Amino acid sequence: MNTKSLQSQKHALASGAKQLSFLSNGIFGQGGLPTFSERIAATATPVLQPQKLEILQINLGYMCNQVCSHCHVDAGPDRKEMMSRATLVQCLEILKKTSVHTLDLTGGAPEMHPDFRWFVEQASALGVADFIVRSNLTILRANKKYYDLPEFFKTHNIHVISSLPFYKKEKTDRQRGAGVFSKSIEALQQLNAVGYGKPDSKLQLDLVYNPSGAFLPGDQKALEKDYKKALKADFDVDFNQLFTITNMPISRFLEYLIASENYEEYMEALVAAFNPAALNNVMCTNTLSVRWDGFLYDCDFNQMLDIKVASPIQHLDDFDPAPLQERTICISQHCYGCTAGAGSSCQGSVV
Repeated sequence: MNTKSLQSQKHALASGAKQLSFLSNGIFGQGGLPTFSERIAATATPVLQPQKLEILQINLGYMCNQVCSHCHVDAGPDRKEMMSRATLVQCLEILKKTSVHTLDLTGGAPEMHPDFRWFVEQASALGVADFIVRSNLTILRANKKYYDLPEFFKTHNIHVISSLPFYKKEKTDRQRGAGVFSKSIEALQQLNAVGYGKPDSKLQLDLVYNPSGAFLPGDQKALEKDYKKALKADFDVDFNQLFTITNMPISRFLEYLIASENYEEYMEALVAAFNPAALNNVMCTNTLSVRWDGFLYDCDFNQMLDIKVASPIQHLDDFDPAPLQERTICISQHCYGCTAGAGSSCQGSVV
């Protein structure tokens, strides 16, 4: 597919279905790059199926105080999608009825949901082993009503995972907007002040690195070492772990790849870096993703492409773990992102 035809597609990718169609055609199949299903057919894991359900990832809505260039959710201040109280109650019922040990709240900025604190209080009372909130950090400094969130997180023993594209101002602000780095550092210092990320504390604070361009992340441990050294020396900031996550070729990042004429090269890099060892630990095998409206997906990325679970149970209204356990996981070309190099998941590398 030439550059002009790629650019002509950019404005036709507003919906997940259109993005999926774009990814499924063009450079894949018919003598081009092997499709993901073709690639895994020759491995020891030719079909992906669920293992034990361990993680319930809930997207509370797409509203966010930021508009990040790499965002696969296409989140922003103008997004109105928001999970209802009734759907939140259904999520609580799943926690009661299943063996889920990790609850993962995401968005947008989940803290902007009007029922966020209520839901955290209700869910934490159920004794979930690992209760994650994915915070963009700047929301903690965006408005006075959020200033006490570090203490609120501490009270409920929330595991905070936050995106920080780099440990230097220029790269972070280029990816996430002017002033984001400074506000992120302030938020990290506030979290440190209540005990998060400190060596002698059980309050977990992890950071996420997404590459700022059309390239794959480097070694997770090496980057973590660099982050810890730089943030401690420059800002006296501590954190526990760094997770590297490969940018998925969907939503805004897909548009960036097309506009910058990097789409074909990026997809070729993902295919070339395919690692069959990563198939054993991809997050879709132990995770169920819930959209703001209650529909169910194998992962957050499938949610953005609107690839619902391949099961008669596709909504919380009909939730039944047995049929869901028997489904086959839905895949497409974006799945190369989770299996490139050391692999990628919401908890970082998988190999």
